[in-house]
Amino acid sequence: MSQLEIRNLHVSIEDKEILKGLDLTVEQGKVHAIMGPNGTGKSTLAYTLMGHPNYTVTGGEVIFKGQNILELEPDERSRLGMFLAFQYPVAIPGVTVANFLRTAMNARRRAINPEDKGMPIPEFRKFLKEKMELLKMDHAFAGRYLNDGFSGGEKKRAEILQMAALKPEIAILDETDSGLDIDALRIVAEGVNALSGSELGVLVITHYQRLLNYIKPDYVHIMLDGRIVESGGPDLALHLEEQGYDWVREKYEEVA
Repeated sequence: MSQLEIRNLHVSIEDKEILKGLDLTVEQGKVHAIMGPNGTGKSTLAYTLMGHPNYTVTGGEVIFKGQNILELEPDERSRLGMFLAFQYPVAIPGVTVANFLRTAMNARRRAINPEDKGMPIPEFRKFLKEKMELLKMDHAFAGRYLNDGFSGGEKKRAEILQMAALKPEIAILDETDSGLDIDALRIVAEGVNALSGSELGVLVITHYQRLLNYIKPDYVHIMLDGRIVESGGPDLALHLEEQGYDWVREKYEEVA
């Protein structure tokens, strides 16, 4: 089984240190949730793991499949089996959801085998139809321009459809619940649950317990001031919902 090992990770943005020695291991087949107040570094972690150029790694390593992925380009990390669902997906007018997915899938196939001619269109259509039915999506969705004019819920569902098509081993969901009403949240969570299993490890980044009512975590981690300071089971998220973060701040300040 693959696992993502984050070891003593330090990350800065414009010379300001955001992650300050973060340690975490995410295993295939498990759901890990990271919670924490605004500004503590949760999204910085997500973007760093996928190689966003604005984030400067100043220390530590991230090991996946025997490689330090911090030395790889974002597309190389993706081909290795990693995926990031964005908090704010970008619209790409003129490119349909179907064409985007087929291009991404064929690029991954060619990376494995340069002689690969790509998935034939009839086979791709059948594949995409199966994935959309699994996620309870209208087939007409595939013909729309990616995220162009999409509602918040539609954007997040498009992200989950990408995850279904690319079949990552480690998926990072950066505040997937952001901007969603209860119905859209439930639909997106059902999509994630439909894809979950022994071959997929999920790192869910969220502010709120409400997402974890639908996506059940195996582990919950609390992030504060650029580090993981508390870890536990699902009950930890319920405790945060009831008590807030003040007790964590007080405990952390005492330790510091």
